[in-house]
Amino acid sequence: MNVRRIDDYTYMIDKEDDMLVPGIVYSSEALFKESIDEGSLKQVMNVAKLPGIIKASYAMPDIHLGYGFPIGGVAAFDAEEGIVSPGGVGYDINCGVALVSTGLTYEEFKPKLKVVTDDLFNEIPSGLTSRKGLKVSSSDLSEILRFGLKWAMDHDLAIRDDLTHTEDGGSIENTGSNVSKAAQQRGISQIGTLGAGNHFLEVQKVSDIFDKDAASRFGLMENEVTVMIHTGSRGLGHQVATDYIRMLRESDQAIRTSDAELISAPIKSPLGEKYLDAMRSAANFAFVNRQIAIYRIREVFERHFGVRPKLVYSLAHNIAKEETHTVDGSRIRVIVHRKGATRAFPSNLSSSPFEDTGHPVLIPGSMGTASYVLVGLPDNLTKSFGTTCHGAGRVLSRSQAVKRYAGIVEKELERKSVYARPATKQVLYEEAPESYKNVDEVVEAVYGARLARPVARMIPLSVVKG
Repeated sequence: MNVRRIDDYTYMIDKEDDMLVPGIVYSSEALFKESIDEGSLKQVMNVAKLPGIIKASYAMPDIHLGYGFPIGGVAAFDAEEGIVSPGGVGYDINCGVALVSTGLTYEEFKPKLKVVTDDLFNEIPSGLTSRKGLKVSSSDLSEILRFGLKWAMDHDLAIRDDLTHTEDGGSIENTGSNVSKAAQQRGISQIGTLGAGNHFLEVQKVSDIFDKDAASRFGLMENEVTVMIHTGSRGLGHQVATDYIRMLRESDQAIRTSDAELISAPIKSPLGEKYLDAMRSAANFAFVNRQIAIYRIREVFERHFGVRPKLVYSLAHNIAKEETHTVDGSRIRVIVHRKGATRAFPSNLSSSPFEDTGHPVLIPGSMGTASYVLVGLPDNLTKSFGTTCHGAGRVLSRSQAVKRYAGIVEKELERKSVYARPATKQVLYEEAPESYKNVDEVVEAVYGARLARPVARMIPLSVVKG
């Protein structure tokens, strides 16, 4: 492949063979040389071959190998003539992150750090556990799929501010009729749970403020204790993806390319419309899943400190969104696939209460390292359809991490004064900090590429791992 460095933070993969558009990778030179593999770049090229793709096949600084699309992959398709690809969304639909601010200083929190973390571990099930989440009826689940956080507010599990501080208000319109019974059965006991793998709950301290005005508007102050939650649509979203990939493989409506994982449907086809509808239902489920975790966090902090943490923002990582963007001087409707990537709209596109700042962008690091709050920059609307990366990005597989770091991670976290409550020791080893890219370097590349700018940096105090 012909990869050219365009500027300090941009690489271009020139069109070749049947690529319809070029590939663009945002990365620093160091990250590109040290952590971007040929397989993920090949996936960028494969995405560029899909019908209806607009401008380019993009990848963020956290790029690594995924299913179909690379993790950190972004592509927009014409809303009339393009395609929708389950591989461009992922199996964990609306896997995402939420951040809450507690108003407590580190000194106020420190004496109860371990007991509060243990309480959070007990209240929010994690890992592949038999512990169930919030008990809901099948009719409740139907309403959750249709209405998302509106259901949670109607049941006193969310407040109005939670909706205005959640992407899309935590409710994406859909019919609720295209999610299989098998998917519903998998998800009904998992609301308010973390799951396994890279999902987590982390108690943090704001260590640095880069933009005092934006941080203040987001409700963040230096030395404040925050809590970050990373979880998605659990078994329900996984089953939705499984169902529709199977249906596509059996359908004559499907668009097939050299990469079987990129099997897709025309957006305007019956199967494409059904998948988008089911995906939106699963996204609503994920918004509620994170919200119930926030509700439990509030209960724990009110019990121990008499405070109710406030939601800074809750956002999606794996999703396809219908949006209007300016391309070559014209406003057009597109379906933007963000796979391990997150929306980062600047102030002119953000709704209240973020219309003056741009909505918060949350980029968690690896376990034991920093996480960031950023805001989108205007340039990113033309550079990436208003998108930035979703995290640090893996450089080692889970099996490689276990082989290399088993028995070492606990000592490293202890050295950093990070208290860990994992569901199993195995997950600690799989999620060793060194199995990810350096998040500080990733954020520096994001800022250098003019995708988003840092507002605040948080460092971990304790972590609950699935």
